[in-house]
Amino acid sequence: MHMLTLAQTTQDLGGWFHDLSPFAFRISGGFGIRWYGLSYAMGFLAGFLLLRMLAKRGATEIPLSRAADVIMYFILGVLIGGRLFYVIGYEPKLLGLIDGAPWWGVLAINRGGMASHGGIVGVALACWRVSRGFKEETGRIIGRTSPLCVLDTAAMITPLGLLFGRLANFVNAELLGAVVAKPGEHAPWWAVRYPQEILSLPDEKLAQTPEQMQQIIELAEANMLPSQTSWVQGYERMLEQVQQGNAALQAQLEPLIAARYPTQLLQASLDGLLVLVCVWIVAMKPRKPGVVAGVFAIVYAFGRIPMDLIRLPDSGISQFGAITRGQVYSGLTLLAGVLLIVWAVRSGREKHGGWLKRPEPAAK
Repeated sequence: MHMLTLAQTTQDLGGWFHDLSPFAFRISGGFGIRWYGLSYAMGFLAGFLLLRMLAKRGATEIPLSRAADVIMYFILGVLIGGRLFYVIGYEPKLLGLIDGAPWWGVLAINRGGMASHGGIVGVALACWRVSRGFKEETGRIIGRTSPLCVLDTAAMITPLGLLFGRLANFVNAELLGAVVAKPGEHAPWWAVRYPQEILSLPDEKLAQTPEQMQQIIELAEANMLPSQTSWVQGYERMLEQVQQGNAALQAQLEPLIAARYPTQLLQASLDGLLVLVCVWIVAMKPRKPGVVAGVFAIVYAFGRIPMDLIRLPDSGISQFGAITRGQVYSGLTLLAGVLLIVWAVRSGREKHGGWLKRPEPAAK
C-alpha cells in the first residue's frame, strides 16, 4: 500500500515535492486501486452516513429506510451531470466522432474529467426525483415532499463529496495552480512542485526553458528500458521510481520543476470545509425550504471565483476576456443562490429541518 506522504524538497529550494502515487494498491503496471476512486467512495459513504444521521434526528423529510436509494440517485446525478457538463461546457469537441464512434467522447473519461458545476446540477435534478417519494410494496408512497426540502438535505452532505474530490485532484496532480517560482528558483514553504506537469500540461503552460526541457528529456532517456522507444516512457518510469522513494532521482528533477499554488488543497478547504461549516450552521434550526441550498450555492461560488485567478484554465478551454468559464458558471451559481434565498424567505412555506435538537414528538 502506498502511503500518502508529501516529500520536502531535498535541496534548498523551499516548498514541497509531489511524490504521491495515484495508486493505493498497485496490482501490476497501470492496474490497481487508485486513491481517486477511493476518495469518491469515501465521499459517497460519508454522505450516506450523514443522511442516515439526519433522518434519525428528524432533520430531513427523507425516510431512513430509503437513505441508500437516495444516495444512489445522488451518485448518478454527480457522475452523469459532472461528465455531461464537462463535455458540453468545456470540451464540446468530444461530442463528435472519436475513434470512428459518435458520442464516444462522453464516455472516454481518459480525455478530460468531471465538472463540479455539472455535478451540482445533476444532484439538483436527482433531488426532484427523490421529492416524488418512493412506492412501497403495499402501494403507499412515502417520502413525498418539496424538491426544495430535498435540495437542502443534499446541500448538507454534498460538501463532503467536494472535499474528497479535491483531495483526489491533489493526489492525481490535476487542476494545477499558477507558477509561484520558476524551475531552480526558491519557493515559499507552501508551494508544491509537480513533476507530472511535464506530461500533463501543453508546452505553452510549462515554465521550463528549452535548456531545462532538454535536461529533462536526457534524464528520461537515461532511465528508459531497452524495450522503450520514447523519452515519455522513460519519464513515466522516473515518476514511478520517485513515488517509490528514489531520492537521487528526485534531487535531479527538483531544480527542473516549477513550484505552483496547491490550488486543489485550497479548493478542498473552500469547496469542502468552508461550505460544510456554513450550511450546517444555517441548518441548525428550522428554516424555510431552499435557504440552506441557497447558502451552499453562494458560499461555493464565492470560494470558486477567486480561486480561478491562481489556477490554470483547463486545457483547450477558451476564456471570456480575463474571465474563465469556471468563473462564469460560478457567477450563475451565485445568482441562483441569491434568488433561491429571496424566493424562500418570501414564500409562505413552513419552516423545516433543524438538526441541533430532536423535534418534539407529534401528538397522537
